Amino acid sequence: MTSSSLIKCVLLSIGAILLVTSSVDAQLSTTFYASKCPNVTAKVADVIKGWIKSDRQMGPALLRLYFHDCFVRGCDASVLLDGSQSEKQAAGNLNSLRGFNIIDDVKAKVEAMCPGVVSCADILALSAKEAMAAFGGITWTVTLGRRDGIVSSVTEGNSDLPPPFANFTQLVSMFAKKGLTMKDMVILSGAHTVGLTRCATMQSRLYSFSSLTPTDPTIEPSFATTLKKQCKQGDQNTIIKMDQSKTTDTWDFNFYSNVIKGKVVFQSDQALRTDSAAFQIVQAQNKAGGPFNSEFQAAMLKLGNIGVLTGNQGQIRKKCNKIN
Repeated sequence: MTSSSLIKCVLLSIGAILLVTSSVDAQLSTTFYASKCPNVTAKVADVIKGWIKSDRQMGPALLRLYFHDCFVRGCDASVLLDGSQSEKQAAGNLNSLRGFNIIDDVKAKVEAMCPGVVSCADILALSAKEAMAAFGGITWTVTLGRRDGIVSSVTEGNSDLPPPFANFTQLVSMFAKKGLTMKDMVILSGAHTVGLTRCATMQSRLYSFSSLTPTDPTIEPSFATTLKKQCKQGDQNTIIKMDQSKTTDTWDFNFYSNVIKGKVVFQSDQALRTDSAAFQIVQAQNKAGGPFNSEFQAAMLKLGNIGVLTGNQGQIRKKCNKIN
């Protein structure tokens, strides 16, 4: 093949990829259900507000559920499917994700209003947004038109979800595979300014980091002491706040302050300090009136486009925990 022919093939391939991408984007719209189920967004918001009123921490929990769905097979509600080999059984999800019952409740009420119209994938996307709006401080645009996947794999869950002990190179690689940039990764990590985690996620960092240094030396010493008081060695189940610097969870840029101070719970979050370009982004977010909210909104819109099924792909599940 001549060099000119090779260049032509490459350009044609790129054109085909762009055509597919633009086609998918065109099928997702904020008005997708305007004629088929015009009150769906209001209904989801109404149901979610009731749940957040009774348990405010379900706001960050539903945001996390949405992220974990999109990171495995795309935003197709595959994380909601039951099964002994489903994503629910993955290490990053098992005994960790919450909110499945809330999504089931929203789905049932939307089905009663518009049977067989609104996908579980869209309900999850809307629920995460409305949950954080009710939680306070942040909202973002949600485009709609996703369809539901019919495959859920524990193997893919274990390989695709970024673990709390990942280093910077691993994080960049895992996000890049989903079409997300290093900056997207740093911004989406800012969601750890709210929410809860189990002591199981910190055992190795606190007690068996290495043979020479049992405790990760990048943790600020007094913070390590604080964590060890809450998470005794071997404790897998105690639940603690992601942001230890405040008594009540609030949506703010404080996550980035904690990264700078060495006071973040996850090793993967502290890894944001190990790259100069990433650390510049961290510092840019760490101020009142900074770009964090607007950049988080943009990153969430981008996250919601990962691997979506549209048109005749997938199905509209009647119940979110099983295929039709």
